[in-house]
Amino acid sequence: MTVYAGQGDAQRSLALLWGAPEEPRTGRSGPRPGLTVDAIVSAAIAVADTEGMTALSMRAVGERLGRTAMALYTYVPGKAELLDLMHDRVLAELPTGQRTVGGWQEAVTAWAEELYACYLRHPWVLQVSQARPVLGPAELAAMEALLAALRPAGLPPLRLRGAVAALWQFVRGLAAATADARGAAAATGVTDEDWWSARSARLAELAPDFAERFPLLTALQGAGGGSPEDGRLEAFRGGLAVLLDGIAAAAEPSSEPPGDRAWGTAWADTA
Repeated sequence: MTVYAGQGDAQRSLALLWGAPEEPRTGRSGPRPGLTVDAIVSAAIAVADTEGMTALSMRAVGERLGRTAMALYTYVPGKAELLDLMHDRVLAELPTGQRTVGGWQEAVTAWAEELYACYLRHPWVLQVSQARPVLGPAELAAMEALLAALRPAGLPPLRLRGAVAALWQFVRGLAAATADARGAAAATGVTDEDWWSARSARLAELAPDFAERFPLLTALQGAGGGSPEDGRLEAFRGGLAVLLDGIAAAAEPSSEPPGDRAWGTAWADTA
């Protein structure tokens, strides 16, 4: 299931993302209602975290808050705008500010590991298409943090855009693979270990010459160890190290900034 961000009313969605709108009044005398945009977003994230994106609806969020779906529309125009707010709220979990310890490789590694962990805490975010960004403060801060981490590498604009696209999609892709694997175990009731054990035994019967036919694959598989989950984490760290080696090789130290359009075009490159 793929959903697209930025599909709601642009004026109201951006106002909610960037502003601090006054909580609405009911038009009746008495106290203001005990509901806020923040509470609605938190409840929506809880629904998506526990039940998945398919379960997300204004009605489900309202039920979690003990309200009707109609009560939510006073605060949030609709599900499309709510999704933007949810997406940006999740990315707000990422640290901001430039790191002062270690070199740029360490800074980029920390950024990637934090984004990877964030995706796995909220796997539904991986179903939100990158075709159109939310353009919220947290989303832009995450991009700014990556650009700040990469700045000391001295990449010219074209290579910087390529590095940003490669890093963002690498983290997203590996996180999606891990989330899918976890989801498969939960949906089927069969662990990764049991699934591989059953098929490996049968494959050995059907192809006793497997090692001779696929020597490189056999050697690669033999080099691994631990559980499939451990293997996915090793693949993430190993692949990230290779990417950073490539970025270092492509770096051309320069005192000039990457250019005004570098961050904007990077969004299109990550789609």
